[in-house]
Parts: sequence; structure tokens; C-alpha cells
Amino acid sequence: MKTIGLIGGMSWESTAVYYRQINEIVRRRHGGLASAEILLRSLDFSRIVALQQAGRWDQAADTLAQIGLQLAEAGAECVLICTNTMHKVADAVEVKAGVPLIHIADVVGHALKDAGAKRPLLLATRYTMEQDFYRARLAERFGIDAMVPAADDRGLVHDVIFNELCCGVVRPQSRQAYQDVIERGRQAGADAVILGCTEIGLLIGPEHTGLPVFDSTLLHAEAAVDFAEGQPERMQRVA
Repeated sequence: MKTIGLIGGMSWESTAVYYRQINEIVRRRHGGLASAEILLRSLDFSRIVALQQAGRWDQAADTLAQIGLQLAEAGAECVLICTNTMHKVADAVEVKAGVPLIHIADVVGHALKDAGAKRPLLLATRYTMEQDFYRARLAERFGIDAMVPAADDRGLVHDVIFNELCCGVVRPQSRQAYQDVIERGRQAGADAVILGCTEIGLLIGPEHTGLPVFDSTLLHAEAAVDFAEGQPERMQRVA
């Protein structure tokens, strides 16, 4: 089995889900005491958030790219950025690391396309919802027209992520608020929901909405195992 490199800590709450989920998939597939070969580098998320808020994406790219290289030099045969937002700098990380980067939007795009979803509601940080690096990739590579909530709802979704979920706080009131956002999206024409921030799965699951739910964290983790087992077709970039 190939070694998986994880760039984590953004936040560590969801990185813990990655680690557990990858190993649970391996154990489920292989049984017994089987577990994944993983190299994990966890960052201080406060440093990355400060760069995001300052618009210093170039510096954030340099930081993550250097870590990607370090993971590759340590033996990682692929790299995952364990956050949706920081895929804004995914190209720089992949070039520097010199090993395949499993892009979270590609994994989500494949799953949506396979399910026949065409207009999903994207729940994520403001950066992911309002900038074009994620939605444009879904459109260009998979023909997916992802929609986002209205401005006030985008603010709510973003604030819950950073002020609660990234801090390990899961509030029933926030779950209800997200369910209300999803319902407004359904009424506006959404045919699915993308949990496009790796922490949102801590709050919302398929049982909380009637729309199909695509959890980017769980899909990304499964794609990592597929790669490690030599089944890279689903997650490699579309030419």
C-alpha cells in the first residue's frame, strides 16, 4: 500500500476525522489489524487564518508547498490538503511536492457527476463560496453548476465554521440554522448539498436534510485509500 501524505491542522478537528476515516476504510477493506501508511504534518491553524484574513495567499502557498515537499521527501507518494479552502493554492503545492495531489474538488465533482447532481448547494467558508477556484473547477471539469447561499446565509455558514466547529463546538441551534440555509437552497433549485468545508460534517449529515449530501472530507479520505491501493482513476485530475 502506498504512503499517504496529509497536510493537516486546518483545523485539527477535521484532520482527526481524516486520520480516523482513512484507517477505518483500510480496516473495513482488509480486516484484522490492517491500517494505512500515513505521514501527517499538522500546522498551527492560527497562522494560516491570519494569512487568509490578510489576503496573503502567496505566503500561504509557500508554506503549504514546502510542507508538501517535506512529506514527499519523507516518503509520501501522494499529498492531500485536509481543507477545502486551501485548495486555492493546490497547484503550487503539487508542483513543489512533485507527487500527485488528490484535489478535493475533483473528488467531489466525480461523486456529484456519478450521482447525476447538476446544481448542488455549496456550504463552505466565505473564501470557497465567494471566490472562483472551487466552483469554477466543478463547472469546467464536471459541468456542475454549484450555487451558494445568499449573502447573509454565507456569513452565518462561515462564522459557524470558524467560531464553533473549528473550536470543537457543535450547537443544535447552529445545526438548525444550517438546515434552514439548506432548505432555502432547495427552494431555489438545489438538487444536492456539498459539505465544502471539512468541519461541516461534524454538524450536518444525510439524516439532517432530504437532499443528497456530499461530504468532502469523507470523499477525500476514500479517494486517498483508493490511491494508496493503486486505484487512482477516480481522483486524478481530468485532462
